[in-house]
Amino acid sequence: MGNGGSFLLLIALLPFLGALVPGVMIRAGRTACASFTAVPTALALVLLLILAPAVMRGEVIRAELEWLPQLGLSAAFFLDGLGLLFAGMILSVGLLVTLYARFYLSGTDPMGQFYTYLLLFQGAMLGIVLSDNILLLLIFWELTSLTSFLLIGYWKHLPEGRQGARMALAVTGAGGLAMIGGMLILGEIAGSYNLTDILAQGEAIRASDWYLPALVLILLGAFTKSAQFPFHFWLPHAMAAPTPVSAYLHSATMVKAGVFLMARMWPVLAGTDAWFYIVATTGLVTMVLGALIALFRDDLKALLAFSTVSHLGLLTMLLGFGTPLAAVVAVFHVINHLTFKAALFMTAGIVEHEAGTRDIARLGGLARLTPVTFAIGTAAALSMAGIPLFNGFLSKEMMLEEAARTAWAGSDLAVPVLATVGALLSVAYSFRFIGHVFLGQVREDYPARPHDPPFGLWAAPATLAGLVIAIGLFPALLVGPLVAVASGAVIGADPLPYYALRIWHGVTPALFMSGVAVAGGAALLALHRPLAGAWAAAPRPEAKALFDGLVTGLVAVARRATEGAHDGAIGRYLSIFVSTSVLLGGVAFLGGGLAPPTRAPLPVPPVIAVGWLLLVVATVSVVLLHRRRFQALVLVGIIGLMISGGFVYLSAPDLALTQVVVETVTIMLLLLALYFLPKTSPVESAPLRRARDGVVALAAGAGVGALAYAFLLRDTDAISAYHLANSYEGGGGTNVVNVILVDFRGYDTFGEIIVLGIAGFIIFALMEALLSGPGARRLREIEFARDLSRDRHPLMMVVATRVLMPIAVVVGLYIFLRGHNQPGGGFVAGLVIAIALLMQYMASGFAWTQERKRIEYHAMIGLGIVIAGLTGAGSWLAGKPFLTSAFIYVHLPPIEEFELATAMLFDLGVFLTVLGAVMLMLYSLSRIARHTGETVNPGAMDHDPSGAGGPVEGDG
Repeated sequence: MGNGGSFLLLIALLPFLGALVPGVMIRAGRTACASFTAVPTALALVLLLILAPAVMRGEVIRAELEWLPQLGLSAAFFLDGLGLLFAGMILSVGLLVTLYARFYLSGTDPMGQFYTYLLLFQGAMLGIVLSDNILLLLIFWELTSLTSFLLIGYWKHLPEGRQGARMALAVTGAGGLAMIGGMLILGEIAGSYNLTDILAQGEAIRASDWYLPALVLILLGAFTKSAQFPFHFWLPHAMAAPTPVSAYLHSATMVKAGVFLMARMWPVLAGTDAWFYIVATTGLVTMVLGALIALFRDDLKALLAFSTVSHLGLLTMLLGFGTPLAAVVAVFHVINHLTFKAALFMTAGIVEHEAGTRDIARLGGLARLTPVTFAIGTAAALSMAGIPLFNGFLSKEMMLEEAARTAWAGSDLAVPVLATVGALLSVAYSFRFIGHVFLGQVREDYPARPHDPPFGLWAAPATLAGLVIAIGLFPALLVGPLVAVASGAVIGADPLPYYALRIWHGVTPALFMSGVAVAGGAALLALHRPLAGAWAAAPRPEAKALFDGLVTGLVAVARRATEGAHDGAIGRYLSIFVSTSVLLGGVAFLGGGLAPPTRAPLPVPPVIAVGWLLLVVATVSVVLLHRRRFQALVLVGIIGLMISGGFVYLSAPDLALTQVVVETVTIMLLLLALYFLPKTSPVESAPLRRARDGVVALAAGAGVGALAYAFLLRDTDAISAYHLANSYEGGGGTNVVNVILVDFRGYDTFGEIIVLGIAGFIIFALMEALLSGPGARRLREIEFARDLSRDRHPLMMVVATRVLMPIAVVVGLYIFLRGHNQPGGGFVAGLVIAIALLMQYMASGFAWTQERKRIEYHAMIGLGIVIAGLTGAGSWLAGKPFLTSAFIYVHLPPIEEFELATAMLFDLGVFLTVLGAVMLMLYSLSRIARHTGETVNPGAMDHDPSGAGGPVEGDG
């Protein structure tokens, strides 16, 4: 990976790194916050411009960081013409929006939070357009839904903002889930999850039987993100967001993600009847419907929102035509729509900011009061209408030309007529934006007296309006090369089809269609008042009401299903789960796929048979005596020790050692917990229910036993051979079990110690809530058993535990150090020392022992996890995967040669986490005892044999 690849990785990472800055820099002031927010975006844009010349020459910049290559997971990015276009739009408009937001947001708005959300969203969008792995693309795709949810709901005090955010998340998130399925199918067809590999297999994918399911699922993701009919309704409700959000999400980024996806997958998915009829039809319907609704919206941002829906439909329709020239026109219109639509949203924000409303019915005459805003808005609106000398005219003419050449279901008129109607409506609502907002007489009833804003607020839209005019006059010079290289990436053809980016294309059908659109749009605007009345009176479905009704119905169904299945009885849950598992296992077992046995059973020695029989008796006794808690606990301990003996017999000393210490710690903690529980459990289940549970349990046990027996009698391919062969060479240890835990499956162990630490913290937090909440008073009133010994901390036990403490520490250290090559390791060592400490607490009481503690258990857990994590991350410095062990052999005379391995550091983290978690659990239990009134003994024992003090009541 050269400099280009490194720059590409930095471009993808900079927004996420920059998101850490605004929350801090807001303390230095709003201007400092905005300035530092712009830095990562500007740096990423500079890096992109450095890479641009190579991309313009037709090169593709690549960067890849492997993560799980066996599963096709890698952080792979590539930059081609299409990625250059969209990344440039995301970053350049991001800079303008950052400037605009600095002057738009009020002093009471949390600006640092806004910029953090903005940069996170920007990073997610860059990830989409630069990803070369479809699984990575899917992650960024869903991240845009989450971050847009935060941006749309930024004004949390507005109910419409919260609802708009939820609606956008629900619709785009659901589409994203469908898209995941489609992408996975696509990857399976292509045999690779790398996007560049998939794009090279277009013919094979289109010929596959899975092409249509993949196409439909992927298009669901694209249509929901780009607000295509019938998923268009979420976009107008997202207008409750601040205007900078609307200008960014709904002109250059989020809604263009679906268009980008269709353009990116065009070489693979386009060119079939299914693609044409699904994509082109959806786009055409969305184009006309969005434009029609926009014409009759009085909310300025709602008008622009539905106009965005319409233009997104136009782009979708062009890509749906499936011809190379239509794809070129779509790329060109992406640029033009970005410039005029972002400028229009910012203009609408200025109008609302200065006039105090965005209700068109309360506006008009602003041209005299806000001449700068009028000039910016008029230029952008004329471009949206497709008027000559503005950039929107050029792509509109080319769109109409392509529509005139397209037949739909045998009709040569359907597409041209509907495209002209869509263009006509676009002219009408664009003229309405100018006429009903800026023209006419100055009013006296504005909510606020309008005037042009400061330069900082109109600088960004003025820049975009300048581009609208400049591209309209000199399209080939300013954007011609970019359109060519981006179009080449979309259609994958060299050379490109002939086209000309110029104002005059001669007398063509598109010219007449455009004339009809302009004249018809002007006529519609003249008739707007009576037409608006008819529109208001006409019955029509309301998308929001339909969505709310659907959500309400789904919630009601889900609630009934949940309340019916989840009644709070864990016995019922387990019964259903176990019964289903047994049933599925039985079907599989009896399905005829079981191979005949390849091994003969070994003879069972009499001692082993007796041990097995005793184990069965002990297990049955637990079931019969489970209501007597103490006896049941003793029996459970016996069963654990017998299983340990079985591990020893089967030559598994590591498992035996672990089982013994785990059993010891568990029994000791449970004995402490039994103090707070009644001696017996009440009868809660009816006989019939107990019989049902018994049948289910017997069936499950028999099924597991049969499965184990079937495996024992058959030769199977196991991974153990790999571990045995590579334990020493790869992990530097001869104890295969330990090497598996700290190297081969070290990531699992790392996750497990994190879970163990979290469990310790949760127990502590629950006790904290219990002892400081309303339950604390009831806890003090509970009468626990008081028939306690007066010599609860006897001399002999104190002396024995003092003598055993240093021995246990030495044994624990020995087990820790030998673990890589002999039975032992950090987990067992941590439990051994935990047992020694538990004995100190039991011998001399909690208070006496706690006073001598020198380290906090919370810190011990955190330190262990940090050490384990840093050890794993250290392997990255050597270019190895996470938690890859490194080891060397050292000879220090007169000591014989010994091994030093990074696995020991990881094991140290395991040791500290286990020890801290066990002791934190003990600490939490002891707090209950003291809270319920137990006295605390200041001495090491209840009766001091020296006679220095009298007897003291112990604390337990």
